[in-house]
Amino acid sequence: MKPNHFTIVLFSWLVAASLCGQTPPTNTNMDAFVSGLLGRMTLEEKIGQLNLLSTGFDVTGPVASKNVEANVRNGSIAGVFNLYTPARVRKLQELAMGHSRLRIPLLFGYDVIHGHKTIFPIPLALACTWNPELIEKSARVAANEASADGVNWTFSPMVDIARDPRWGRIAEGAGEDPYLGGLIAQAMVRGYQGDDLTRSNTLLACVKHFALYGAVEAGRDYNTADMSRLTMYQYYLWPYQAAVDAGVGSVMASFNEVEGVPATGNRWLLTGLLRKQWGFKGFVVSDYTAINEMTLHGMGSVEHDAELALKAGLDMDMVSEAYVKYLKKLAAEKAAPEAIIETACRRVLEAKYKLGLFADPFRGCGEERAEREILTPENRKFARDLAARSFVLLKNADQTLPLKRSGVIALIGPLAESRRDLLGSWSAAGDWKSATSILDAVKQAAGAEVSILRARGANLVDDPVLLETLNSSGADIVPDQRSRQEMIKEAVATAQKADVVVATLGESFAMSGEAASRSELGLPKGQEELLKAVVKTGKPVVLVLMNGRPLTLPWEEAHCSAILETWFGGIEGGHAVADVLFGEYNPSGRLTTSFPRNTGQIPLYYNHKTTGRPYLGDPHVKYVSRYLDVANSPLFPFGFGLSYTSFSYSKVRLSRRALAGDQTLVATVDVTNTGRRAGEETVQLYITQPVASVTRSVEDLRGFQKIFLQPGEERAVSFRITAEDLKFYNSELRYDWEPGDFVIRIGPDSSQLYSATLHWTKSQ
Repeated sequence: MKPNHFTIVLFSWLVAASLCGQTPPTNTNMDAFVSGLLGRMTLEEKIGQLNLLSTGFDVTGPVASKNVEANVRNGSIAGVFNLYTPARVRKLQELAMGHSRLRIPLLFGYDVIHGHKTIFPIPLALACTWNPELIEKSARVAANEASADGVNWTFSPMVDIARDPRWGRIAEGAGEDPYLGGLIAQAMVRGYQGDDLTRSNTLLACVKHFALYGAVEAGRDYNTADMSRLTMYQYYLWPYQAAVDAGVGSVMASFNEVEGVPATGNRWLLTGLLRKQWGFKGFVVSDYTAINEMTLHGMGSVEHDAELALKAGLDMDMVSEAYVKYLKKLAAEKAAPEAIIETACRRVLEAKYKLGLFADPFRGCGEERAEREILTPENRKFARDLAARSFVLLKNADQTLPLKRSGVIALIGPLAESRRDLLGSWSAAGDWKSATSILDAVKQAAGAEVSILRARGANLVDDPVLLETLNSSGADIVPDQRSRQEMIKEAVATAQKADVVVATLGESFAMSGEAASRSELGLPKGQEELLKAVVKTGKPVVLVLMNGRPLTLPWEEAHCSAILETWFGGIEGGHAVADVLFGEYNPSGRLTTSFPRNTGQIPLYYNHKTTGRPYLGDPHVKYVSRYLDVANSPLFPFGFGLSYTSFSYSKVRLSRRALAGDQTLVATVDVTNTGRRAGEETVQLYITQPVASVTRSVEDLRGFQKIFLQPGEERAVSFRITAEDLKFYNSELRYDWEPGDFVIRIGPDSSQLYSATLHWTKSQ
């Protein structure tokens, strides 16, 4: 097809306008623009817009893309990922705009997961703030920095519900609850995309991994996920749908299968559910080489898998290049009609239009802007505050914390001096050399009246096979060559000279995240032996944890004086730890995932169902649902977290005990700060329906409020509850509510709740 005169003029104008910083003609709407462009494109060029390659700094999959520049020149590529900085981005974009036939701009994607250069706490830690507004702000800061560095598309948020902490990627999500997970998903989409994607400081968001990836069997990455549709709808799908409702621009299909068909080629999932039921209008991208991997799943040849994926509704192929290799042939054979290819291409072009790339392919990225807006003092200050808010105080016997600014503190453990581990996994653009270690931060914060002693005490890991595995993933762990006994002896001698011991223990950042599943979740053996030896000195021991998942800590909980969960706190994590240890910030984080007592309890989650033979606490009753060797309950439950002050709750007061239809219930508790310090409390609302047409969870989170109280201050906290809060999916997968009795529970976490019961009918 020959190009018409208007299209030629328009494209010439666009290229010139983009270089001059102007905007495209205002009378050209997206549909007309994209349709005109599609009319000029060859089949090969349409297929090229479905092809995403990796180049630049990071290879995050099993293969690396080749001949990227050649692909850009011939128009057979939609974009690249793992490349940033204005110079590199502009060079490749100029190649597309100056040498490809139709001068279609490229997408530049990157894994901006918890910050770009200003690295925030890992997503699991961010969720523990229970503060969607601050999480949205973190995504806004990340979008501003990444866009200044040439990125216009991020593979975030990851919203997979995870009930198994053996799965390493639990670090990347919000935890086990769909309600909270959905709020956080929407906050992150808003933060990345803003209210106008054409603005140069926004990113196109990509919700992942669709779907059910957090439910992989045995917690082993890339494994099978298998569940009923009722469980999908009730517990797993909402965070993805919430992101769609928030206007997310793209979706990434997951590696796992769904009902026997890999998500990459699952038409029910990508078209029936995502597009038809939820009304998603953006484009769907595969995960890294996922089309090729369907062959190993047992779906047939790569050519067949490419056909299957396209027809399922997968628009863009990440790295495998299966579409480029096979779609032209499949179109000629009518196996993959060109109309389907064109629909997928249209979705990709529409995303580029919405981003304003046809108006300005470079979207304002430049060296001056990058220098001005990346890793600013303001961003670092915010990162420090956010990290402190993400920490969860798990134990504080005898008010061991906060530490006094006097005496002698022994700082022991292999993570005290680590800066790299503070950043956590998926901190691809972050520079750990810009971080301050916990040791240095504590020294700066302690003051002249405190003496800081230091002993390593243990290696992060001693297993040589594990060490090699972690270092091959970039962990850069340099083990101390002394024997375990020598290191422990030095640590014990150091502890004996101190008034209090701070033990910094946990995981390397490479022990959680993608391809980092663990079968045992306790501290590594050498660290465990160190802690036990130090506790034997009789000194108060504050355990400061760094990790990307819940750990099993029954011994630690029983013997340490205090436990502070700091996750991987980001570039300002060291300073934030010092702020909390010395009481500059009163910890307010709350868990978003249950901590098991041992791995045998997994999967473990708060919104479980009861059984016909529930265990009611009497160990003499045999035929009930219980373990013989451990309690059913978690060590630390969902929603749990302590403070340097204390709070008391009144009984729940209901505005009425009987309601009908669309009436509103108000449930109220009085919360009092009964301690000596000002502090923040997260008041949590749970609802359950004891009798329904399908079995219900013992309780479901349906609201929360964060309040700040001075010592002695009391505040009434009220929740407005409507019939919408009572809804669930029935056996026909219809989202509705049923009349009956309901239990309203309010308290500081999922296990310490004050209850009141009411009856709600459908009509008056």
